[in-house]
Amino acid sequence: MSVTGPELRIRPAEPADAAAIGAIYDEGIEDGIATFATGPHPEGERREWLSARPANAPVYCAEISGRIAGWSALAPFSHRPWYAGVGEYTVYVARHARGAGVGSGLLEHLISTAPGHGYWKLVGMILPQNGAGLALAGRHGFTVVGTHRGHGRIDGAWRDVTLVERHLHLPD
Repeated sequence: MSVTGPELRIRPAEPADAAAIGAIYDEGIEDGIATFATGPHPEGERREWLSARPANAPVYCAEISGRIAGWSALAPFSHRPWYAGVGEYTVYVARHARGAGVGSGLLEHLISTAPGHGYWKLVGMILPQNGAGLALAGRHGFTVVGTHRGHGRIDGAWRDVTLVERHLHLPD
């Protein structure tokens, strides 16, 4: 399934997208406000990551004029069966495309496709310094529900993470 706008196209990720996905992920890591992960994420590693994902953990790419401008993913929140309908979302936008609506397009796509993958609720974990990520979540009906203090380290410094959630079947 694809979502198409005037210039923005969202589609399932393919193995050929692995290098672009890794490069965009590494930009987020370099910025220091997007993830606890470390890089680099070369093409081969991202190809393996894509191929190992189960059906309920899709990855999507956003294109503007045929160029990858961002990617997003869903994944099960937990392996425990009672959380089977809760998915964690991820959205990354390439530096060259920030501010162009790519993040909104990707998150809207995740929200609309999540029920088809068995999810009734989406959660996100966003570093408090990531104002754009928090604003994106807020614009799309996510509510801040708490903060994990000292949840992980970036460059040796303990960092918090803000938890957001959106129930897909309850009214906002």
